[in-house]
Amino acid sequence: MVNEVLLSVRELLPMIAERADKVDESRRVSEQVIRELGDAGMFAMLQPKRYGGAECNPVHFYETVRAISGVCGSTGWLASVLGVHPWHLALFDDRAQRDVWGHDNSVLLSSAYAPVGRLTPVDGGYRLSGDWHFSSGCEHASWALLGAMVVGTEGKPVDFLTVLVPRSDYRIHDVWDVVGMRGTASNEITVDDCFVPDYRTKRNFETAQLRGAGQKVNRGPLYRLPFATIFTTAVTAPGVGVVAGCYERFLTVMRERVRLSLGGGRFVEDQFAQVSVARASSEIDAAILQMDRNVRELWELAVAGEELPMALRLRVRRDQVRATERALDAIDLLFKTAGASSLSRGNAIERAWRDAHAGSVHVANEPERALALFGRGAFGLPVEDNLV
Repeated sequence: MVNEVLLSVRELLPMIAERADKVDESRRVSEQVIRELGDAGMFAMLQPKRYGGAECNPVHFYETVRAISGVCGSTGWLASVLGVHPWHLALFDDRAQRDVWGHDNSVLLSSAYAPVGRLTPVDGGYRLSGDWHFSSGCEHASWALLGAMVVGTEGKPVDFLTVLVPRSDYRIHDVWDVVGMRGTASNEITVDDCFVPDYRTKRNFETAQLRGAGQKVNRGPLYRLPFATIFTTAVTAPGVGVVAGCYERFLTVMRERVRLSLGGGRFVEDQFAQVSVARASSEIDAAILQMDRNVRELWELAVAGEELPMALRLRVRRDQVRATERALDAIDLLFKTAGASSLSRGNAIERAWRDAHAGSVHVANEPERALALFGRGAFGLPVEDNLV
């Protein structure tokens, strides 16, 4: 099947590439770029057809994310995280979906899933308060998905929920001034004692068990896939795309380079540079091929209405974190091989190196936890974790 959104997005890539420096300097992706990506269908790829979305094969979504990230890491990150939230909203009660998309199905959502919020049960729902860091693209969004703990009568956490909150109920603090992915504007969100109706909440345990109110109305295969596949891959895909794009620019630039030291000569004739290119390209290919294979296998099982085996779900997480590690190995190799020219502030290799490393520190890219879970499964030990 042709990825129609990717065809449309490719027409935008020269413009996005031209603005990459400004995005990095200003710490913002422009409203125009977000609007044009929306017009191209980027943010509706994983949205239910019932609300104007494409409900497409997620492999196409990640492919499109990588293409955007290849010319601007920050824009690709926002395309991915803002684009994945419609999928998560589709798992909520249909009343929550109507609240968001009932009048405008192009509305965007941001997130901050760390369970730092405090939920106190009241009639019909909860009172919510908290401060959340790192809500990427929150200034482009009208709603936020926030992680919170339900506090029992003894003041201790008794459940972990994701809650849906409208823009009118939270404040945004502009604090995002960092070394990489600078244009994602991953700012802080504060909620001071707002009411959240029960239907705008989702138990994380139920999400991990692939069940909930949303699947009763959104019956397509896309919504039978694990959060730990769809969201974590959305966090990894931008970094892999950044490095893949940098690799192509590296080849273009270095073909014309002449060494001024180490005996001179054309850079492309250096055997060590040739070996570095081979290693870097292999790491990039391995990352992409494994991620796409795994997501495609899950998709095909969901389309067929078959059970998603735990061994495959664990493999998805294994290869997802390894994809980030492979991308970092590749960008580090390219950065080092390019020599001192990599150090110039604002050049494509330097920015890609910063963006890839910045994206890698997201908790979804933490390798040890995911790899240990795979190891437990491989040894036949029980695996109980919401991020599988």
